[in-house]
Amino acid sequence: MGELTEKNDALEAMVAALKKQIIEHKGEFAIYKVSLGNRVLAVAPMPKYFPAKGIMDDATKVINGVKRKWIKTEVDLDNHVIVQQVDTQMESPSQFIEDYISNLTTIPVDSSKPLWELRILNLKTPEAEAVAILRIHHSIGDGMSLISSLFACCRKSSDPVALPTIPMQKQTDRPRNRRGVLWLLLSVWSVLRLILNTLVDISLFMATILFMKDTKTPLKGLSGVEHNPKRIVHQTVSLDDIKLVKNAMAVTVNDVILGVMQAGLSRYLNRKYGKVDKSKSNNLPGHFRLRATVLVNIRQAIGIQAIADMMKKKSKAKWGNKLGFICFPFTIALRLDPLDYIRQAKTIADRKKLSLLALCTYLINNCVVKLFGSKVSSCLAYRIFFNTTMSISNVVGPVEEISFFGHPIAFIAPTVYGHPQALIVHFQSYINKMSIVVTVDPNVIPDPHLLCDDFSESLKLFKDAIILNNSVIANSN
Repeated sequence: MGELTEKNDALEAMVAALKKQIIEHKGEFAIYKVSLGNRVLAVAPMPKYFPAKGIMDDATKVINGVKRKWIKTEVDLDNHVIVQQVDTQMESPSQFIEDYISNLTTIPVDSSKPLWELRILNLKTPEAEAVAILRIHHSIGDGMSLISSLFACCRKSSDPVALPTIPMQKQTDRPRNRRGVLWLLLSVWSVLRLILNTLVDISLFMATILFMKDTKTPLKGLSGVEHNPKRIVHQTVSLDDIKLVKNAMAVTVNDVILGVMQAGLSRYLNRKYGKVDKSKSNNLPGHFRLRATVLVNIRQAIGIQAIADMMKKKSKAKWGNKLGFICFPFTIALRLDPLDYIRQAKTIADRKKLSLLALCTYLINNCVVKLFGSKVSSCLAYRIFFNTTMSISNVVGPVEEISFFGHPIAFIAPTVYGHPQALIVHFQSYINKMSIVVTVDPNVIPDPHLLCDDFSESLKLFKDAIILNNSVIANSN
């Protein structure tokens, strides 16, 4: 009896301690909510869409005699900042967070309030002490806009009152001596190539909208894939390794990323097709079409910008969705030299850079919205996404550690869902790390972690090949 009483007293003490901890956390998170509200209001000026609700539908100008529009409203942070009560002692917090986020992809954003929410899960994972999930409707802004707003809400970890340093992207140096017949001939040839490439790309783009589809592969989603729950996973690789490959091959970070994508997808699909005949090392079909829809920032000012600059009337980096589309073809094959993936990706990327397709698609979409409404525009965008296999995006992140209300950020893993595709890949840099974020339809791609491993393993093969080549050159000298 005495032993039972001791156990009961111990249990009551544990419950009391737990209640005290919950009260303390609630008070702490209440302070965070007030701070969040004050900081958002202190950032001048913030986009009008954060304190607004309701999504425009320009195709239907009047409903019941009332024009549909954004409605300015008061922001009640209790409706936007959600502290999820969870068991902090669970065995697999990473799996719980993955399942939790997957469930969120089945719940539409509530349009009766401003279209964003912040969910806090006080769960320790191998990467971080806790996880914050920021869900924002894409109508508010694109990746550049939202990362800029994140910058505005964060501070340097090294200086709690200083805003993060805006990462600067180097402009390509161009020769100043533009004289002579040779320069004139080269300029004329470049303009002709630009026009020709743009016409060819627009023709292929229109063909994709009308009839040209990617080949059915283990990565291609079926009709209605946009309504299925999504599984979102990420893996962190070294940004220094990417830069090592970039510098050794005299390419860009984007070229290396596209090479990683091409190599990783080839490894993954070879394994999938190999389930039929395991006796062969190369199980890939002879030829098939696999393209990625690449979202391109068409702003004059490249890279992340200060949010105050984005709000200016004549800003070269205007807030909003300033995106164009290009379709990037991947060649799926097994290469003896892994660096051939990067070489081929660079060749295609350089060809795409000498084209105005991204700007043309942005302007065409604006004209369609103004003339026919957003429903027609969304139908055209649907055709582009559905007829290609996947989407990819790369956003430059902070170059130094930043903190969110005093809490150092361990990683940033952005993604989107709702596209009629079974695979979406985002690359997000942060300090000396690169997050590879993979969003899949698990009915089509049941093993997203394995796909992430293929991407990271491809980067490792690139790095090993560079080191081997350098050692061979050194020995020959």
